[in-house]
Amino acid sequence: MDATVLWSGDDVLVIGIAAVLPRAEARQRLRAAVREAAAQWLQLDIEAISAESTPGAPPRLLLPGGVASLSFSHDEGLSLAAVHLHGAVGIDVMRVQDIADWANLARDYLGPQVAEELAACPDALRPLLLAQAWTAREAALKCAGRQLAEWDGVALNCHLQAVETPQNFVATLATIRGQTRRV
Repeated sequence: MDATVLWSGDDVLVIGIAAVLPRAEARQRLRAAVREAAAQWLQLDIEAISAESTPGAPPRLLLPGGVASLSFSHDEGLSLAAVHLHGAVGIDVMRVQDIADWANLARDYLGPQVAEELAACPDALRPLLLAQAWTAREAALKCAGRQLAEWDGVALNCHLQAVETPQNFVATLATIRGQTRRV
């Protein structure tokens, strides 16, 4: 499998597949890579691990004796997965690029403070800062079990961490502090 471990620690594993694939194939390959990486990470038989996705619910990794949280994110050229053994997790990835309608996007989905910060930053930095803000919000929403929606001002109790990715991508990992779920 062509997956790479991008981050590991605190009972969390993040893996990525860098390849331009049709979305359905990227999803299938990422799920297989998650099983393989988790089997190696946890020293389990790969046949004892399965990824479960149910519409309207966060995906889960089924393990012998328990369940781990699972989150996926795709952008053209990079697919990521995060596994958390003892709590909720969210991951999001985005290509750094100019977005013509960035001001409305930021105002509608990232809130007035982020929109003001993006308006005040140099034009050359805006694509990177927008990608960082977007992935942080999307990862936090996934971690909190919420759908992407317009800005509502609700603070999400998440620890956010940048994940190193290939050039021209930004990724953020979100976990909830103090939450435990034993595997």
